[in-house]
Amino acid sequence: MHLTIGSILSAETLAEARALMDQVRWDDGAKTAGPTARQVKRNRQADLSSKAGAKLRGLLENALATHTVFNAATRPKRFSKLIVSETSDGGEYGAHVDNPFMGRGEDRIRTDVSFTLFLSDPEHYEGGELVIDQAGATQSVKGQAGDVFLYPSTSLHAVTPVTSGARRVCVGWIESDIPDAGDRELLYDLENLHASLSRQYTPHSAEMLMVTKIYANLTRRLSR
Repeated sequence: MHLTIGSILSAETLAEARALMDQVRWDDGAKTAGPTARQVKRNRQADLSSKAGAKLRGLLENALATHTVFNAATRPKRFSKLIVSETSDGGEYGAHVDNPFMGRGEDRIRTDVSFTLFLSDPEHYEGGELVIDQAGATQSVKGQAGDVFLYPSTSLHAVTPVTSGARRVCVGWIESDIPDAGDRELLYDLENLHASLSRQYTPHSAEMLMVTKIYANLTRRLSR
């Protein structure tokens, strides 16, 4: 499922995140790329180990983890450590697929869902589109600041060169309770149907009880 969720960051949270980004150190983004991706990655990444960086990470993690639609679409079991990156001066991230696992030891997760949380207004930079390959077709995404875009980690994708301005985003990965993308979409649609029907039927009506039963039993069957 490819999904844009609008305004996951409030205006106040976005302003705070931007102020914190101006306080952190920025390093070569190739340091955190795998052997193949390292050859096509040209950007910078925020050092989130500082006091300002840790506050920035916590701010973004909380916004994502508490957002109802984000959780319904991704069914998170575990999150990777977030990365905040900046691409400018012709920088880009060539075509690649995300590593099947991220992190080490107890922090190691299987990557089921990838996401990009946009932190820069799209009119403030040229280029920098996130391009997703979809079985012979492509989808180009350049979200509004505060929007998050979700897509399966199995997708081949790239970030086009930023020819002017600076593109700042937060990226991360989720190990989902529902590993299969099609299954996640099915449950997401069913949850939306449940919400729609709840405006027409009482919680203990036959219709609502049946939808609730189907949703619970499908979740039980598809979870890992």
